[in-house]
Amino acid sequence: MDLSIVDLSPIPEGGTAADAYADTVETAERAERLGYSRFWVAEHHGMGDRLAGTTPEVVLGRLAAATDSIRIGSGAVLLNHYSPFKVAEVFGALDGLAPGRIDAGLGRANGSPAADRALGTDRRVADPDGDHTEKIRAVISHLYDAFPADHAYADLEVPRSGAAPPVPWVLGSSPSSAEIAGKLGARYCFAAFIRPGHAESAFETYREHFEPSELTDGPDEPQGMLAVNAVAGETDAAAARRRAPAEATYKRMQRGVIGSTPSVEEAVDELGGAPEPTPETLDPGEWPRAISGGPETIDGLLSQLADRVGVDEVMIQHVVPDHEDALRSHELLAEAVGIDARE
Repeated sequence: MDLSIVDLSPIPEGGTAADAYADTVETAERAERLGYSRFWVAEHHGMGDRLAGTTPEVVLGRLAAATDSIRIGSGAVLLNHYSPFKVAEVFGALDGLAPGRIDAGLGRANGSPAADRALGTDRRVADPDGDHTEKIRAVISHLYDAFPADHAYADLEVPRSGAAPPVPWVLGSSPSSAEIAGKLGARYCFAAFIRPGHAESAFETYREHFEPSELTDGPDEPQGMLAVNAVAGETDAAAARRRAPAEATYKRMQRGVIGSTPSVEEAVDELGGAPEPTPETLDPGEWPRAISGGPETIDGLLSQLADRVGVDEVMIQHVVPDHEDALRSHELLAEAVGIDARE
């Protein structure tokens, strides 16, 4: 199994965006040494007091300079906010900075009404799936010079490295995004930390609708990745305690409370105790929002979930407020799964 990471650039308690970005860069450098396949950064708007990950294209420029071999990309750039041509230019420029190792993770999401207005985003699109499909198709066509010769955009150029173009991925958390990915013949990443219960149906939909792309040199067969919230510890109990901030954050969201991530101690207090360790074997159809475990347990859990949807790569997202704890979790995950470290 291959492992990858998506990072949200959380702002540490008492810190600033500068601290968050420094942590993200260190995490990427460490991930490269540990042997992770790719490192993606996220896009969230209107939460600048707690998440500095608002502009993946900017952060990726810094990561291109800080890394040498790991693939880097967006998880995701929110295409409903932007012009496809501008997005293609951004990723073409990134390819120039990190030739042949850029992933263009393309997704969509609405934020608060105020944030969407400030971004100039239309929240009342008549055909959201059709609009999203055409925007993804346009980004790919710009990146791969795939517009027909008589198309109005056929002569538009984007920057290039001369190496392999950025690889498009469709990201989502529902069967509708899976269908879009399949029909476009694109690679697909499902965010199980958002809607875990839809994971299996989404991948079934993706494979059902998959047709090799005529726009890129993409895969001949469906290629997917599963993104999960997972933390590792030296023992199952230690890992469960490290998972407490994720569980407390989910409960806050259910109450409509959106705020900073609680510390482990605050989370344990809110929950009335540390969470129970994730069982070594999940029941059929059981999809926790977050999983945890010592090395043997977490390896088995990731394998179970990956096998259910038929993928051989898992992307790790987590809610770990302490940076050193987060780095240690990634280290233990790499050791547990047995990925090969880079020299």
